[in-house]
Amino acid sequence: MEAVALLAEPVRRALYRCVVERGEVGRDEAARALGISRALAAFHLDRLAEAGLLDVRYRRLTGRSGPGAGRPAKLYRRAEAEFRVSLPERRYDLLARLRAAGLPDRADPAALRDAARGAGEEVGRRVARRGGRAATRLRRALADEGFEPFAAPDGSIRLRTCPFRALAVEDPDLVCRVNLWFLEGLVAGAGVGASAERVDPGEQGCCVALRAPA
Repeated sequence: MEAVALLAEPVRRALYRCVVERGEVGRDEAARALGISRALAAFHLDRLAEAGLLDVRYRRLTGRSGPGAGRPAKLYRRAEAEFRVSLPERRYDLLARLRAAGLPDRADPAALRDAARGAGEEVGRRVARRGGRAATRLRRALADEGFEPFAAPDGSIRLRTCPFRALAVEDPDLVCRVNLWFLEGLVAGAGVGASAERVDPGEQGCCVALRAPA
């Protein structure tokens, strides 16, 4: 969010667009394109690079090398890294990865279940390495994945939001099953002794509840 927030500044946003449109831009070219000083262009371009929005490389623009060729110019291009901001957080990328794994439909539910559980176990293993109380680790992991966990009166962990909500509205049966399998894998990989079960999600919540470990 901090990286994306840098683009709220008009000059910085215009410089970023200039880099994207031209592919690669030096400080002088960027300054001329926007009608600003070279120093101001350099300041904002470097801020974007520090945040990971731009990549930097050095190249002599004259095409010459050796003595007298001049210093290499500092050039900027859009970074390969992707930035995503969603409030509340959504995890459509997870479902996209499952499709990319060769699971585009319901033809092989066992393979889809194994893929979803495997993705959850990967997250769970990272949770297990954090240490601390099992219940605390589990709630922190759920929060990291965008589920917004909270303690329900019956002692279970309920999930205030569904990270796959837009897709769940279109195909609730498929998406909710994938979600359940993912969370089963997460608690198994974390080794926290919790269980996941499908419940009525309510108006905005998630369709899965977890029984908290002791």
